[in-house]
Amino acid sequence: MDKQPFDIDDAMRRIRTAVEPWPKAALFQLAEEGYASAFEQLVACIISIRTFDEVTLPVSRKVFERARSPAEMSRLSYEELDRLIGASTFHERKAGQILAIARRLIEEFDGELPCDRDVMLSFAGVGPKCANLVLGIACGAPFISVDVHVHRVTTRWGYIHAATPEKSLPALEAKLPREYWIEINRLLVPFGKHICTGNLPHCSTCPVLSMCQQVGVGRHR
Repeated sequence: MDKQPFDIDDAMRRIRTAVEPWPKAALFQLAEEGYASAFEQLVACIISIRTFDEVTLPVSRKVFERARSPAEMSRLSYEELDRLIGASTFHERKAGQILAIARRLIEEFDGELPCDRDVMLSFAGVGPKCANLVLGIACGAPFISVDVHVHRVTTRWGYIHAATPEKSLPALEAKLPREYWIEINRLLVPFGKHICTGNLPHCSTCPVLSMCQQVGVGRHR
């Protein structure tokens, strides 16, 4: 069957509707709950690394009950913070990274995390995915955060051609309209979890099947 040309505007409209029933991606959900400062979003993003959203959300809420600012966080002991985030993957390393960030923000930035990508990337444990996501959600800055879902879905569509999430970022920056740079992560995380899954994607119920090239898709539902 011949596919329609891929229309990103139409695709985003369709996916917006499709993902409405499902839980939001963790950092977007936390922002809606009021945990929207750059520091809170960065802490939550570190907690989320290699950790399911179903764990990230309650763990982040538990941490923020104790500390929401760099000053409050820096007063926690390593042992207490490690206990608070103990359900997340690599929690021992993350506890040290979060405390180091909080203390450096107090020493160098008057206790506030600036909306500056270079500053965020200078922290141990913070890569482009987290920095861009925080800048987009907390700072409203136009950055694309590429995780496994964004990479998988956009390459399956045939919208971009990239071998890794890292290579997907410049490809999307070159092609994706800027108005979608923040929203694409918010939409494609639930879309990738529930329809365009890693194994046996639900192509029969996909709202963009008519224009998707299904690159690399073998068996599907």
